[in-house]
This record gives sequence, structure tokens and C-alpha cells, in this order.
Amino acid sequence: MTAIPAGAYQAYRTTQIQTASPTELILLLYDGAIKYCKQAEVHLDNGDKEQAHNALIRSQDIIDELAVSLDFSASEEIAKGLAQLYDYMGQRLVEANIKKDKAPIAEVVAMLQELRETWVEAAKLVQRRGR
Repeated sequence: MTAIPAGAYQAYRTTQIQTASPTELILLLYDGAIKYCKQAEVHLDNGDKEQAHNALIRSQDIIDELAVSLDFSASEEIAKGLAQLYDYMGQRLVEANIKKDKAPIAEVVAMLQELRETWVEAAKLVQRRGR
């Protein structure tokens, strides 16, 4: 199997992001946050605190991006609830980073996975109604 050149992969990812719908972009953000949380767990298992720190910071940055992308005009109640969840997740990741503890990371991953599944189901509903 031939390795894909880094430049080709980056071009693919850039095109994927530029052509994604808003819903797909949210799912990509969730996927990224989950990926970096899981990387942080592996790094902690391996005793690599610096790499765990970097992965946790990347996950926090993605969660911050999810928070700033909230549309309060669509549903203020839902947006406020999500803002509170994102804030809580960010706090838990900071705690995980300070204590080098995997438990808060696992909690955040579970929350992110549940929210991602909810977005998938909501997208399916919207698509069905649009037909």
C-alpha cells in the first residue's frame, strides 16, 4: 500500500471543509474534538504529558469553535444549553490537563459522541422533511 503524500491529504481535507454543509462542518468539529481527546488518553497511557497537553489544547480549541458557532437566533434555549455544555467540557479538559487524569477526558468524549449522534439524527430529520 502506497503512502499518501502529506500535501495531497491536506488538499483533500481543505476541499472537504470548503465544500461541507454547515451540518457536515459541525460533525467534522465533533470528530476532531473526539479524535484529540482519544489521542490525549493514549499519550497519558504512554506517559507523554507534553503530547497529551497538546492534544487536550486542540480539543479545547475545537470545543471553543463549537461554542462560538452557536446560533442563538435559531433557538436561544438550545443554544444556551449547548453553550453551558461546551463550557463544562472545556473546564473538564482543563482539569484533565492539570491533573493528567483520563476520567474527565472520557466524560467529555461520551458527551461529544452523544451530541454528534444527535446532530446526525437531526440532519436525517431535516433531510426527510425536505423531500
